[in-house]
This record gives sequence, C-alpha cells and structure tokens, in this order.
Amino acid sequence: MRQDQILATYLIETPDSLEHAAQVLAGEQSTGTFVQVPGETDEIKEKYGAKILAIKELESVSSPSLPGAKLPHGENRPPVFRRGEITVAFPYHNIGPSIPNLLATVAGNLFELREFSGLRLMDLELPESFMEMYLGPQFGIQGTRQLAGVHQRPIIGTIIKPNIGLAPDELGTVVKELALAGVDFIKDDEINGNPPYAPLKERIHAVMQEIERAADRTGKKAMYAFNITGDIDELRRNHDMVQQAGGTCVMVSINSIGLAGVAYLRKYSQLPIHGHRNQWGAMTRCPALGMEFTAYQKLCRMAGVDHLHTNGLNNKFFESNESVVKSINDCLTPLFGGLQVMPVLSSGQWAGQAVETYRQIQSTDVIHIAGGGIMAHPDGVSAGVKSMIQGWEAALTNVSLEEYARTHVELKGAMEKFSK
Repeated sequence: MRQDQILATYLIETPDSLEHAAQVLAGEQSTGTFVQVPGETDEIKEKYGAKILAIKELESVSSPSLPGAKLPHGENRPPVFRRGEITVAFPYHNIGPSIPNLLATVAGNLFELREFSGLRLMDLELPESFMEMYLGPQFGIQGTRQLAGVHQRPIIGTIIKPNIGLAPDELGTVVKELALAGVDFIKDDEINGNPPYAPLKERIHAVMQEIERAADRTGKKAMYAFNITGDIDELRRNHDMVQQAGGTCVMVSINSIGLAGVAYLRKYSQLPIHGHRNQWGAMTRCPALGMEFTAYQKLCRMAGVDHLHTNGLNNKFFESNESVVKSINDCLTPLFGGLQVMPVLSSGQWAGQAVETYRQIQSTDVIHIAGGGIMAHPDGVSAGVKSMIQGWEAALTNVSLEEYARTHVELKGAMEKFSK
C-alpha cells in the first residue's frame, strides 16, 4: 500500500445512497462539516480531504439496524436501508504516527452521523512509519514460550477462582496447588486489580513465594500474569513491583488504560504484557456498530501487547466459533512483516475443546486458559491441568478424545464432568 495514506474499511448501512453516505463520512472526518464553510478551498480538500477508494454494494433491508437515521428529504415511499462496504483513504499527514489521533479520525465522531443506520470499522491498513513511534510486542510468541519453558504445544493456563475475594494467604494456597500441578500459566481475573482488602503488593509477595518454592521442587516456574491495571502513574510502579519480585508477566485491561496507556507501559516494560480486552463486547456485539477485531488487534499489537484475548471455541459469551477462529488467525498473521501476538483462548474452556480447536486453527501458538475447566475437575486441580495437556496430546496425534480417554483417566474425568 501507499505509505502516505491510511486505509479504513467500513461496513455501512444507510437510507441514502451508498455514495452519498460515504462522502459524508469522508468529509466529516477530514476537511468538511455539515455545511460549506469559508476556507475549505479546492486546494485544501485535495491535499487534506479523505477520498473514497471503493464502494461494494451488499444487500438491502427494510428496517434500520440502529436508531436515529435521517430519512432522505421528500421521499414518500417506505425507506430502504442499503448496506455496503467502503474503503476510505485518509492522508497520513493529517494524523501522523499517533494511535489516539488515528482513532479520532477513523473511529471518532462518525458513528453518530444521522446518514447511517449502521457503521462498523472492519479493517485498517497503516503505513510502516507508525512503528517509528510504537514498539509492538517485545516478547510475542517465541519470547513467551522461552519464559514459560513450553514448546511444541499450547501454553496451558488457568484463572484464579474465585476470581475475587481471596486474601493473600488464601491466594497463595491456590497458587501453590496449581504450580505443583505443573500448570504453565496463571492469571489474575480482570476484576481483581489492587483492592483494599488484598493490595497488589501483598498478592505479589504471596504468589511469588509459592511459585518459587514450587519451582525449587519441580524445576518448572509457572508464569503468573499479575493484573497491574490502574491509572497511568501507577503502571510503572506496579510493573516494577512484579519484576523485582521475580515475576515474569504483567496484565492490563487494554480498554481501561487505553491504547496510549499500553504504549506507555511498553516503553519501559521488561516483562510480557498480557492484554485483556474486557469491555470488548460494548464495542463489537452489535454487528452494525463499533469495530471488528481485525482492526482492533492491529492497534493493540502496535501499542505493544504480547498476548491478546480472543475467546475460545464454544465459549460462554455471544461470539461464534467462526468469529473466534478468525480472531486467532488475525493475531497469528504477521504485521509489518513480523510482529505477532499470542492469542489467548478463554471463556468456558476445558480439555475437550482442544481437538476441534486444533482442527480449525492448525496452530499450537496459543495460550489456552481454562478456569473452571481446571479448577472444577472432579479429581482436583492437578487432574484438571493434566486433562488439558492430554486433550492437546489427543489433538496433535490425531486421536479422538474418546479413544485417548481410555488410557488417560484425567481426560476421562473431564469428559464425564464437562461434556454433558
């Protein structure tokens, strides 16, 4: 693509013509407004105005996806709402290498425009000069594998349960059991940050004490993603507490601290950044509004996360398996020639999902997280961890779950518990 343009692709729905709606969007997000103003010369529009590169007409519908669309003036017939895919080129010199200002342009005051009854940012193509400002993933897939000591299979992880309410000593007990069971990765829940009843500093001490003790016994040091989400002035302090205690991962809620907050953390982080996308549903659940993961993950990757949540197959949320697989593949597709982020499969996961997951994604470069799928195994936490590993062993050797479970009691127990 040209390095002097930013290309944004949108799915739109409008009671107007697709061409008119596209021009309104392009004008509103560059040189224009709702009326011609002095100073908006042809020269300014040519140099700074956004341009429509493509319009692909899709189906039409009889009712709007979103409220508030303005019907064309003077039309007496029942309205028709046209859908299409448009690609708009924004001059790079309007924005520069800035994610916040990029978002103000490609995902700013356009979703409210009354010419639209549906509008969704589907994809972005960005000049490589963005990477002069942003560092991208520091560890990514290979660096994470090296720290976790896991190769040629997925990293098997879990979430502390109950996700909130454990005092530091109680948390330590749970971590001890998980670490001795051989789990690769443990993470805080996103709602457990730095609560007064169990401050982050005390939790770090309790967790790392048990992880180091388990490592002395087993030779394996579990990676723990501490939730350091907070205000900007807290991020560095929280990161440094984890690093100084010997921790090997930090987690942030991307949409809480913002992409600029992630980029700020990335500049000094010495640890992998586990990116949680909570609040994502508010941005994407309506198919006619918000943002597609394809665009979102590119921004998260540039900002510097090493891991990014995608949901897993047959998850407890609204997202379809088709969407999950696409999200995983998006993460694994190199950006700017090399930047990869490790997909994190979670939400209602257990050992039995490994076979179908591998069949659909054909990759082991994922962190597969099972909270209840490990913690609620009928034979205990250790059996839960083993069942997840066994599920992936079945997948990678092309053996059915049923056949593999005949000689692997932990997998058998998981199937009896979770496949009902």
